[in-house]
Amino acid sequence: MWLSEVSSVDELQTDNDLEILYQDEYLLAVNKPAGIIVHADGTNEPSLTDVVCEKLRALEGSREVDLSQVQALNRLDKETTGIVLFSLKKETQPQFDQLIASKELSKEYLAAVKGAFEPNKLLIDKAIGKDRHDAQKMRVSATGKPSQTEVRLIKVASSAQGQTQSLLLVNLLTGRKHQIRVHLSSLGFPLVGDTLYGGVSSLQHGAKKKHKTQPLMLHAYRVEFIHPVTSAKIVIKTDIPERFSYFGVTEVD
Repeated sequence: MWLSEVSSVDELQTDNDLEILYQDEYLLAVNKPAGIIVHADGTNEPSLTDVVCEKLRALEGSREVDLSQVQALNRLDKETTGIVLFSLKKETQPQFDQLIASKELSKEYLAAVKGAFEPNKLLIDKAIGKDRHDAQKMRVSATGKPSQTEVRLIKVASSAQGQTQSLLLVNLLTGRKHQIRVHLSSLGFPLVGDTLYGGVSSLQHGAKKKHKTQPLMLHAYRVEFIHPVTSAKIVIKTDIPERFSYFGVTEVD
C-alpha cells in the first residue's frame, strides 16, 4: 500500500493493516509500506517501529512480548517497501545484529528501472561514498566503501505512459546507504520514481507537489538465512506489489 503523509500512529494503523510475514519468539518480519520511516528520528513523525509495537499490543498471541525490547534489525528508505526484520528479545538481538552484518543473510529486491537493461546478469562492483555536493546523496567514489550488487533482468515492458522499463531482481552483497539506487543510476538505469538519483523527469519533479508522481519502484522482496537462535532455515518472501503489475509477473524465483 502506498501511503501519503501520515500524522499519527493511529491514522497509519487505520490506513494500513500491517502485514506480518513471519513471527517466532525471537524474530518478527513485516511488509513495510511506503511513506514511513523505520526508526524514530526525534520528530513527531510516526515510525514503523511504533506501528509494529501497536500491532503486537493488539495481537492476542503477542501479549507476552516486552515492547521495550522490540528493535528494527534492518533499514529501508522511507519510500522503499518490503521486508523489515525486528528483534523481539534484547538477549538475542546481538546474534541477529551479527547476522545482518554478515554475508549469511541473502537479501533480494525487486527494482524497476528506466530503459531496456543489459546484460541479463551483472555484478556491479563499485565503491560508494558520500556526495560532497549534496548531503542527502551517496555516489560512486574511488575512496568510498567497497560495494557489490548482483542484478538479474526479469522482464522488459512498457509502462502505461509508453516508457520502456525493466524489472530487475537485485541481490545486495553489501549494505551501503542507497546502494541499489546509486549503483543502477551510475549505469544509466535510474530507478523509476527516484527523485534523488534521476528516476523522475525534471517536469515531473517540478510538478510533484501538485500531482502524485510515480512511487519509488524498489521493494525488499525476499530474505533467506539460518536462524541464529534455532538454527532453522528461514525463507521469507512477499507478494509482488500491485505497482509492479504492468510487468505481468506474479512470482520471481
